[in-house]
Amino acid sequence: MGNTYPVDYARTFFEGMQASGQKNIVNLLRCAWAGSQKYGALVWSGDIASSWSSFRNQLSAGLNMGLAGLPWWTTDIGGFHGGNPDDENFRELFVRWFQWGAFCPVMRLHGDREPRQPQVGEGGGAACCSGAANEVWSYGNSVYEICKTYMNLRESMRDYTRKVMEEAHLKGTPVIRPCFYDFPGDAHCWDIETQYMYGPKYLVCPVLNAGQRSMEVYLPAGASWKAMHEGRVYKGGEAIQVDCPLERMPVFEKVV
Repeated sequence: MGNTYPVDYARTFFEGMQASGQKNIVNLLRCAWAGSQKYGALVWSGDIASSWSSFRNQLSAGLNMGLAGLPWWTTDIGGFHGGNPDDENFRELFVRWFQWGAFCPVMRLHGDREPRQPQVGEGGGAACCSGAANEVWSYGNSVYEICKTYMNLRESMRDYTRKVMEEAHLKGTPVIRPCFYDFPGDAHCWDIETQYMYGPKYLVCPVLNAGQRSMEVYLPAGASWKAMHEGRVYKGGEAIQVDCPLERMPVFEKVV
């Protein structure tokens, strides 16, 4: 029953909205199971911690959701619980999460930030404090500039993302998927857990550790790969060392 409930929950709202004349129905839900995707379920991963370990877990969650047939998935960028926008350590986590969010099925910022704000208004009842500011400009000018870069990048991919979303709708094809999905003949791709494909075109390499400024990237065999930030083309089937300064997450475009 615990697994069946979220399917019928999604169906109840979907059918009610459909009966009222709404079309192209999508609902943001915190839980789903096999069949939920039939009812316009866009699943987010819940109220997660604002931590590096939680960030790493989101990558695994999103990839597995896609493989399980639920392609529309999202996460709270920066995590939900905790995180002070004035804390430089949290700003680094936020930046890395935001960069990765630009290559998720849905890019979405949300969270209950510290320090908690006092209750405002009247009416009695239980005290309900609000979190601190959590807009992209709440993290200082340098972070804001990075956020603008990745928001503009996401917008520049709008047509591509729509095409990938259409494939997900028609075929159930994951929007984000492990490298072995597109390169099953490359044995090394079956062992990669921290890189993935955003649709068939982009190889995305999230920076998942505090203070990390360089990383090893494996480029799947069967294609050449152009670094998004510099335009240099690399041969597939080999590992390379790349820089990842705070303002940049390594992304490679597949070229023939």
